[in-house]
Amino acid sequence: MSGDEELAKDLGPLAALTIGVGTMIGAGIFVLPGEAVARAGPLAAAAFVLGGGIAILTAFSASELGTAMPRSGGAYFYVNRALGPLFGSIAGWGNWIGLAFASAFYVFGFGEYIVRMAGLSFGPIDLYVVSLSAAQLIGLVAAVAFIAVNYVGAKETGRLQNAIVITLVGILAVFTAFGAWNADLSTLRPIVPPDKGITPLLPVTALIFVSYLGFVQITSVAEEIKEPGKNLPRAVIGSVVLVTAIYALVLLAVLAAVPNELVANNDTAVVDVASRLIGPIGAGALLVGGLLATASSANASILASSRINFAMGRDRIVSPELNAIHPRFGTPYRSIAVTGAFIVLFLLFGDIQTLATAGSVLHLIIYGLLNVALIVMREADVEGYEPSYRVPLYPVTPILGAILSFALIGFIEPIVIVLSVLFVLGAALWYLLYARGKTEKQGVLGEYVLRRADEMPEPAVTAATSVKPDGGTYRVMVPLANPDHEKDLITLGSAIANRRDGTVIATHIVQVPDQTPLEKGAEHVDQLSAESERLLEDAREDAETFDVDVETKTILSHRSFEEIFDAARTNDVDIVVMGWGPGTHGRAESRVDELTQNLPCDVLVLKDRGFDASRILLPTAGGPDSELGAAVAAMLREEYDSDVSVLYVRDEDESADEAERFLEEWAAENGLEGATLLVESGDPEAAIERAAADHTTIIVGATERGLLTRLLRDSLVLDVIEDVDCSVLLAEKARPRSLRERLFGWRE
Repeated sequence: MSGDEELAKDLGPLAALTIGVGTMIGAGIFVLPGEAVARAGPLAAAAFVLGGGIAILTAFSASELGTAMPRSGGAYFYVNRALGPLFGSIAGWGNWIGLAFASAFYVFGFGEYIVRMAGLSFGPIDLYVVSLSAAQLIGLVAAVAFIAVNYVGAKETGRLQNAIVITLVGILAVFTAFGAWNADLSTLRPIVPPDKGITPLLPVTALIFVSYLGFVQITSVAEEIKEPGKNLPRAVIGSVVLVTAIYALVLLAVLAAVPNELVANNDTAVVDVASRLIGPIGAGALLVGGLLATASSANASILASSRINFAMGRDRIVSPELNAIHPRFGTPYRSIAVTGAFIVLFLLFGDIQTLATAGSVLHLIIYGLLNVALIVMREADVEGYEPSYRVPLYPVTPILGAILSFALIGFIEPIVIVLSVLFVLGAALWYLLYARGKTEKQGVLGEYVLRRADEMPEPAVTAATSVKPDGGTYRVMVPLANPDHEKDLITLGSAIANRRDGTVIATHIVQVPDQTPLEKGAEHVDQLSAESERLLEDAREDAETFDVDVETKTILSHRSFEEIFDAARTNDVDIVVMGWGPGTHGRAESRVDELTQNLPCDVLVLKDRGFDASRILLPTAGGPDSELGAAVAAMLREEYDSDVSVLYVRDEDESADEAERFLEEWAAENGLEGATLLVESGDPEAAIERAAADHTTIIVGATERGLLTRLLRDSLVLDVIEDVDCSVLLAEKARPRSLRERLFGWRE
């Protein structure tokens, strides 16, 4: 399938809510209370509330963006769309890898709970490359299981998540009730530690903010949520409110029921508190709760991270081959497999806790960018931006969300901040060195700046221009040698580039004798520069009449014809428009075929008898080269308002009705509705020659016959070119061909 597939809408409102709750509810209850209470005492409960308050500001923005653009990828997609692919690369890599690290951390915790429940005590298993503890080994099994569940479909994932989260919330509700029943409010006083004051509040909030990484992940599966306009905001905002309430109530119940000293620095505080309040049954229930929490967090993180990877592939930030949808399960199975490989790798070799903390910093960066993205979408007044939910108190809400998200980063350990900065720089370099030449979509912010370049500060315009993606720029290379034909070739190339909003690359290839080293030839380039400069300047002036961008190049080479295709590869050209002169020895088609068994790009070769696109004839018998010819004919018709005729010469055993039906369908499929359709019978060459008499240009496919056929028999294409009086445009489409096709023209 192509890169524009849509995912099935399998997730209902409960499944969407539980994706967010299930991702968030683990660390805040079962891992972090001990450290938080040790730093801030009862004030730790306020840190959870503050963290939830900051998260809900971003939840408002995520809800609006999600209802306006319910697409797979969530925060990555919104940042990429609003701020452009440079920031999209940072958001995408940060979100994807951050969740992969978090997933590895969760399955490691899952293994720890299994070890504690089962009383396992065997030592590390030495695998030479790495040693695996019991928890790691069990975590690996769990990781593979969760990856497999995600592989077979979102519906199965949603059902599993529903069961896990509902059970977990029930256990925590019972635990909280016991804590409240045994509460002694005096243990909560003083809420603010007298020796520290409120100083620990923000550092502890930064510490526990890792507990709030799940709500935006709901938007990562927005494309799969039923009725996203209604269910998405409820799930996103509702998950933050619900989890914040659970965190605060559980922690208050714990601190009110037992001395703070029992909780501080205790990694299994809730289990020990449950044992004291409820007995062994309570401790067992909380152990099961910890098991379910880590399982649900890992499962939801894998689900969301694979969808982010899928969206990045769809935008060519990473390879679009990752986009493939499984024909049976309907999931982005390659994305899930790659994400799973990262999780296993991190689990085996990574310092999971440090990397998970780094992931929380990356998410804070993403949340800050997401709030900025909302402001950009609102202020740029983007056509089609029609959210069914709008952020309250705009613009105060997203501004606060951005500032507080970025500010919290300053309260995390410096080494983690440094690692995260390096990661951001790496993601930016990935965009500049790889993705910029692949991706096509400019962000709303960049478009806004460049449309108003005269009004904007010069640094802003320079920055927007320097990071603008060029993967979507259609590049037309026009090799030039003969000044007599320069104008017609540039006119044809510019007309094509203009219809694709592309760029013309006018290239003068100067051939140096084999006996002369290229560096020696370069010493004499001054003698050639006047001719080359004049030729390329004329080309530039002619191209600019079409208002297209022009690049000019002079290339020294021992080869001439062959160098054209090397230059096309080097410059990432989409199509070459070249002349057909005496230098091809009258056998241009065979020459092209011999030199380019796998063309680097599409090729048009013009036999120029005075280029005139007013009346175009396109003979066809189907096939990829005729399809390229049809695309060129359609572009020329748009540019020159040409009259286009499509000619089909039927076989003797083919009826006229069958031929007309084929031609009508073929013309419609190839964008030539309204063209004059001509059906002839008899000798194809004679039919083309007759039709050519009323036309100014013929566009004909190059590879209707294979190489051996053309060598053993006269080529129909070549004979027609010599016999007609008008210009002929030979079209050959870049496509991989098997050996059988290359030799005989047979399709496999």
